[in-house]
Amino acid sequence: MLELKGIKKSFGSIEVLHGVDLDVRAGEVHALLGENGAGKSTLMKVLCGIIRHSDGVIRIDGKECSFSNYDEAIAAGVGIVFQEFSLIPYLNAVENMFLAREIKTRFGLLDRAAMRRRAQEILQQLDVDISLHLPVASLSVAEQQFVEIAKALSLDARILILDEPTATLTPSEVEHLFKVIRELRKKGVAIVFISHHLEEIFQICDRITVLRDGEYIGTCNVSDVDNDGLVEMMVGRRIENSFPPKPGIAPDAARVLEVEEVQLKRGGPISSFFLREGEILGFAGLVGSGRTETALALLGAYPAARCKVKVDGVETRFAEPADGLAHGIGLLPESRKEQGLITSFSILQNVSLNNYGKYRKNTWFIDLKKELACTKDAMGQVSVKAEGPLSRVDTLSGGNQQKVVIARWINHDMKILIFDEPTRGIDVGAKAEIYLLMREFTAQGYSIVMISSELPEVIGMSDRVCVFRDGGIAATVEGADITSETVMTYATTGRPDHAA
Repeated sequence: MLELKGIKKSFGSIEVLHGVDLDVRAGEVHALLGENGAGKSTLMKVLCGIIRHSDGVIRIDGKECSFSNYDEAIAAGVGIVFQEFSLIPYLNAVENMFLAREIKTRFGLLDRAAMRRRAQEILQQLDVDISLHLPVASLSVAEQQFVEIAKALSLDARILILDEPTATLTPSEVEHLFKVIRELRKKGVAIVFISHHLEEIFQICDRITVLRDGEYIGTCNVSDVDNDGLVEMMVGRRIENSFPPKPGIAPDAARVLEVEEVQLKRGGPISSFFLREGEILGFAGLVGSGRTETALALLGAYPAARCKVKVDGVETRFAEPADGLAHGIGLLPESRKEQGLITSFSILQNVSLNNYGKYRKNTWFIDLKKELACTKDAMGQVSVKAEGPLSRVDTLSGGNQQKVVIARWINHDMKILIFDEPTRGIDVGAKAEIYLLMREFTAQGYSIVMISSELPEVIGMSDRVCVFRDGGIAATVEGADITSETVMTYATTGRPDHAA
């Protein structure tokens, strides 16, 4: 159904796609894999007419096509669900689905009833129950994801591109999405599936095409390759073990942070936990279990009913996040682009945020040489790959954007780091680098709270794990008890009696 042959793309004098090939059959789920910056999104934007390719051929049903814009691609049956949602938050699902192509009556007025009926039909096909009256900003992330998919299907797309569709979904929501994908496959829709979760590739895809640094590496059947083989194709080397060894924490290690009697809502469970010097403390649990809210509460960024905090044994109260910064606690938030970075700013500006006092030359001026030197030093410590400190953050890969946030806190001399979903949306090679950085930091005396929805990450990186359920800590496990069975038992039942 779809063939891309010898696709090249240059931005100025820099070529980013070097003759890439891709073919997708009707009724096939075809994985497109590669590290951040490999060219996946650029290739899909070429297919959708969002950017024009420099050379090469696009064929649909054997017919050569050339799209000047997305509308022409839509007319040819191509739909895309972007990794970053393209919904307008203040419009409802129906208005988003039919934006700029509204159904009208013969008098030229909006036929809201017809649009609503069509939206309901598509959502019923997806077996999704979503309120059509509410603005999409009030919907859950999973519901917004299904609105995006419904929007693409409303275009009668025969070729559907899903860019990181599961990045923000719970396991049950992922399974629901896969059920939808299998139904679309039965109807002959050709699906391009982009994901950093390799286990999903083996679960849902038929064939795989791998890109590396804008080069076509190869195409293979899912049944003909294993996880290690895929990683080697993607990064050009074998990654034997993503998780560095755990050094072990001395029982008498100093408690750098103690959180007592944290209660997110009145009448809810009351929890306590502590963090030791050089330790990675994992926060695990299902989405909505209170992991992130508890971390934000101790920073003064979430209005908890109560929360007592001690830093280095001294009781303190954080009324706002600035108080947390003053006590050496930095947050790498779940959404780095919305909450952690100003992507239109340079690396230097992002690293300097919250810390311009460090560069004050006198009352009115900033020591620019010192700012530049400190930024370069922080970039070097976390190995940010960029042309230089003045590079815009939105030109970096996801992994390097994550490192810029970490560099800010290193530059700010934070000693306690809260990492919320530290590897979400980054590739396997960058994940291994982040994991190694975390262990290097703890070896230098930093302490880390790591919030993660990925069980292998929790188990592979945590020295101890606080398992959350219904807004509180159900259990804290360590050592040999940190297993997927134990963690999931506490997360789902709150009881140890079924734990393996």
